[in-house]
Amino acid sequence: MKRRAILKGLSLMPFGTGLAATMAPLGAATAAPASKGRNIFKELGIRTFINAAGTYTAMTGSLMQDEVVAAIQNASKEFCLLDELQDKVGEKIAALVHAEAAVVTAGCFSAMTLGLAGVLTGKDQQKVEQLPHLAGTTMKSEVIMQKAHTIGYSHALTNTGCNIVYVETIADVEKAINDKTALLWFLNVQSDSGSINHEQWVALGRKYNIPTMIDIAADVPPVSNLWKFHDMGFDLVCVSGGKAMRGPQSAGILMGKKDLVAAARLSMPPRGSTIGRGMKVNKEEIIGMYVALDKFIHTDHEKLWKEWESRIATMEAAVKPLKGIATTIKVPPLGNVTPTLHITWDSSVVKLTTASLQENLRNGNPSIEVIGSGDNHITITAWVMQPGEEKLVAARLKEEFTKAV
Repeated sequence: MKRRAILKGLSLMPFGTGLAATMAPLGAATAAPASKGRNIFKELGIRTFINAAGTYTAMTGSLMQDEVVAAIQNASKEFCLLDELQDKVGEKIAALVHAEAAVVTAGCFSAMTLGLAGVLTGKDQQKVEQLPHLAGTTMKSEVIMQKAHTIGYSHALTNTGCNIVYVETIADVEKAINDKTALLWFLNVQSDSGSINHEQWVALGRKYNIPTMIDIAADVPPVSNLWKFHDMGFDLVCVSGGKAMRGPQSAGILMGKKDLVAAARLSMPPRGSTIGRGMKVNKEEIIGMYVALDKFIHTDHEKLWKEWESRIATMEAAVKPLKGIATTIKVPPLGNVTPTLHITWDSSVVKLTTASLQENLRNGNPSIEVIGSGDNHITITAWVMQPGEEKLVAARLKEEFTKAV
């Protein structure tokens, strides 16, 4: 299943399912020790679990690393001017990702809204305060995107008041472009579905002098994606901060051309009377996001990959020999680019449905979350597990499958 299809399913889950719980870290580093003080999760009766699913918002993304938590704690003890902090952090982030400028936002969705707002208004304060009411103004009002990239996240763009114009071919794009066209938007995780590729999209933007934006929300690793699309020529790049980079879950980054990022910031706090006023990012999140990004970029990704493969191998070895079980290991080509274990079973041999297996794992000790699809298929990732948790997951899977034969 594609990540975004899974995300849509998770977003429809009812409140009270216990998914607002802690996640495990992405790397091999030891997680931050539990506080010796109050255990708020226990006080509230909230289930925590081993995350064998991935960095989903419904599962609170990922866990911040020790350095990030320490930076956040230190930042909480001093005052500063928000704009000055964004200036300095933005400069550091931009240098790391090969961009002209960058700013920490309230997630990738926020980065998309703010980025388009900057395209629409430029540095005209009157236009900033008019959004999202475009009628009767001189602002443009249309965003072009491929029909194959329509999976719900474009709502971040319509929040500005713009309409979406859907296309399928290069000829469609050229026909759709007019004096109302503000932006060409591209969704990286669906790039294998549309007929227009990245380079062609950028070329169209350059040909008609229209800014291009790409959403790479959960599309790192590989780490090179953080600068690949700047180098390719996209004007704006939007990414989530609380997934693979292990920054604050509520943070993201808007990065790209200096003038567009500067214009986007006019719709951000601390300014009021803007569509982005509610997209506030505090000083702790800004600093935490910078520290997380810096650490992520300088991580030994080859070593980390081998650790993930080892964890996957441990879990596969526990279930592969069992009667009626089949396993494969795949690496998704776009989003969640990590080793992923697919487990299927012969329902005539293993008397178990996907839903019942998920429920058994969820209600067991330890509680475990996996992603399921169809009647006899689950997928397991290891990149958000703490060291050693793969052994617990392996044992529980073997137990459940053995009981069901």
